[in-house]
Amino acid sequence: MSRSLRSRSISIGLQLMLSVALILGGLTAARAATEQSAQSTHGTVLRIRVHSQALEGNLEGDTADPYVSIYLPPSYQHQKHRRYPVLYLLHGYMDEDSNWFGPKHVFVDAPAAIEKALAAGSKEMIIVMPDAHTLYLGSMYSNSPVTGNWEAFITHDLVEYMDTHYRTIPDRMSRGLAGHSMGGYGTIRLAMKYPQVFSSIYALSACCLEPTSAEPNSTFAAAEKVTSAAVLSKVGFGTRAAVAESAAWSPDPDKPPLYFDLPEVNGQIQPRVIAEWDANSPLAMLPQYAYNLKTLHAIALDVGTKDGLMPSIEAMDKELTEFGIAHTLETYNGTHISGIQMRLEQKVLPFLSKNLSFSGKTRRDNGKQQGQ
Repeated sequence: MSRSLRSRSISIGLQLMLSVALILGGLTAARAATEQSAQSTHGTVLRIRVHSQALEGNLEGDTADPYVSIYLPPSYQHQKHRRYPVLYLLHGYMDEDSNWFGPKHVFVDAPAAIEKALAAGSKEMIIVMPDAHTLYLGSMYSNSPVTGNWEAFITHDLVEYMDTHYRTIPDRMSRGLAGHSMGGYGTIRLAMKYPQVFSSIYALSACCLEPTSAEPNSTFAAAEKVTSAAVLSKVGFGTRAAVAESAAWSPDPDKPPLYFDLPEVNGQIQPRVIAEWDANSPLAMLPQYAYNLKTLHAIALDVGTKDGLMPSIEAMDKELTEFGIAHTLETYNGTHISGIQMRLEQKVLPFLSKNLSFSGKTRRDNGKQQGQ
């Protein structure tokens, strides 16, 4: 072969190799872009333990390192200098975080609801749900030597942990609080007492709003027969709830093995215990904390028309209005446990997307954050 033909062959070969390389490079880039696009539609769910000094030494013997489910939005992994608002989400009595964010999804597939909300236009945020499933099946998100100081765990220990380990916007205007049933009660209670921590709240089907009736009833009589947490599985829901509420609202460290007082003993109402329960009722607390609620940026309540809690939530709506506290109440055709996932997707997340501040400064982080 002549030198000119050999040179021409080499040139053609190089051009072919270059063309193939460009094509393969283009395909690789296209594949990477497609994979990144596919990944960007899904967030990351973590389940970790968070230690709390506020929960140490509780008389129930529950862990001071409860599980916490954390949803990191789709962009969190690749927008390394972006910071996010945080929604603290509280589950109901006898429920737990893994039912919302784990594989079971008993009532709610929270990640699915979140990602549908994002697809419909809601903004990305970090979502955090602590596991408040205690020995007595629920903490009531209250402060008690029996259950531990759940108020301080959520409003201080957990918030501080999130702000130092993840790329949050560490400001009350970028923190929301929402919850269902017992979680709705906790949402209202904590917002009343800690308006410096949260700015916008959404209470779904909140329980336990009204003062306790000072009349003997079968629920308290049944609760009086409970001698240990082991028998709770054998009694009705109301009896279980009365035990948990007593542990949270009328603790008695000198009364083992359950360490609480009941509002009724041997058919006789206990006025002091009733007063302790009433002190934990949001409707009774409202006059004392009305100013705090007025400092919140946004308040929303909802309840199903077939929910037995509707009268107490309507009473809360009326009292909030009379105290001049801006809020909304939405009713829907449903029961206490129907449509929770739909409401999370279509109501809660759009509400907080509208009312939380997303204007946290972008900055280089100091390496303490997790989930990078």
